[in-house]
Amino acid sequence: MKNILCLSALVLLFLISTFAAIAQATGTTAAVSDKTLTVNKKEMAAKVKAEFLHAWNGYKKYAWGYDALKPLSKEPHNWYKKSLLMTPVVAFDTMILMGLTEEAGEAKELIFKDLDFDVDMEVQNFEVSIRILGGLLSAYELDGDPRFLTLAEDLGKRLMKAFNSPTGMPYLYVNLKTGATSGANSNPAEIGTYLVEYGTLSKHTKDPVYYKTAMKAMTALYAFRSPINLTAEGINIETGKVTSPISHISGYIDSYLEYILKGSILFNDKQLSEMWVPTIDAVNKYLADQTPDGLWYGHADMYTGKISETSYGALDAFFSGTLVMNKDLKRAVALQNSNYAMWMQNGVEPESMNCITKEVENGAYILRPENIEGAYYLYQYTHDERYLEMGANMFNNLVKYCRTDDAYAALKDVRTKEKKDYMESFFFAETLKYAFLLFDESGKLDFNKVIFNTEAHPYKRG
Repeated sequence: MKNILCLSALVLLFLISTFAAIAQATGTTAAVSDKTLTVNKKEMAAKVKAEFLHAWNGYKKYAWGYDALKPLSKEPHNWYKKSLLMTPVVAFDTMILMGLTEEAGEAKELIFKDLDFDVDMEVQNFEVSIRILGGLLSAYELDGDPRFLTLAEDLGKRLMKAFNSPTGMPYLYVNLKTGATSGANSNPAEIGTYLVEYGTLSKHTKDPVYYKTAMKAMTALYAFRSPINLTAEGINIETGKVTSPISHISGYIDSYLEYILKGSILFNDKQLSEMWVPTIDAVNKYLADQTPDGLWYGHADMYTGKISETSYGALDAFFSGTLVMNKDLKRAVALQNSNYAMWMQNGVEPESMNCITKEVENGAYILRPENIEGAYYLYQYTHDERYLEMGANMFNNLVKYCRTDDAYAALKDVRTKEKKDYMESFFFAETLKYAFLLFDESGKLDFNKVIFNTEAHPYKRG
């Protein structure tokens, strides 16, 4: 009997060690790791909130009423000839979620007093859509003031003129007053990242034209995919001609992939679901790059699927969250492990690196959120405290290297940590929001009942 028990114990030990080895080989160690609480969520949430206020107060002091603050020179900055109040608009929903009632009230008053779209100026359709239109719509959902929806509808009508092309895919630029357009050579991100915002606008205005317009652009772009279902990096929106046949998940394509899946979930759209399956299958078949030290995604020829470049960076890190939404936890866990390793290699992630040699290609860090976003998504799905540790370590390093006396600054190069006079509005909208939500226990936002746009503005499902 004793021998049988010993044998059983040895078998059990063998099975445990074998499972651990398999988990390590497949990159799933995070999901099965010993769960030791090392992060105080309440303290971390309070820390993120305090750092938001630090940066926000710097903006208020030196750039109130402008689009953004230049954090080193302490000067205001506008994207165009007239401010679109980019920072107040995109930061509003973050303040609501953080319970910053006074700050949200000040931003709201400024928005209703000064935000005006009847201006003769050309704007970038994509950026204004995801930031301003997206921010106004989430503000309406969270705050309920109908003036947010009025502003959103006014802007939506002006931006929609960008879609007046032979294919229905939008031009890069549109004049807010005249409707004049320019920029026919575009990319999937700036063609197919409208459905979440336009669909939400249709939902609240009861006017289907916005959803139909964005869906037409999405399906037109999808039709120009390659025979192996990869999407081109560059395309002419008037002719459909491919201008760059490289495919990947990085900038220029990233949020198009994101919006096929998010649109299918947010609007329960069967057509988008049917588009998503061959798209994600092709991405995982041809672009996934499993190296000895982790899962990465590379760049490939859209027609052959042959990997042409092993470049991976800060923007690519969003894909772990997309894999989570696709319920592909094995790949999501493996990719987030790679994302985290990329961040910690130099203390802060670079804009891009070679995922084989690990050499930095573009050392800039412009306060991007995608890596922290991935940790947030995985924690919501797995409740594995490893992702709290990831988020805390990344955020603490961000504070260590990017904080200034009055705000936060981008880095010229993560290897030298030299700061750059640059603080994007998405630092308030995305980076600080995802960091806060990772640790927040207030219950103000139910992850399972919202979909975030690519600028982290949440919209209610259903």
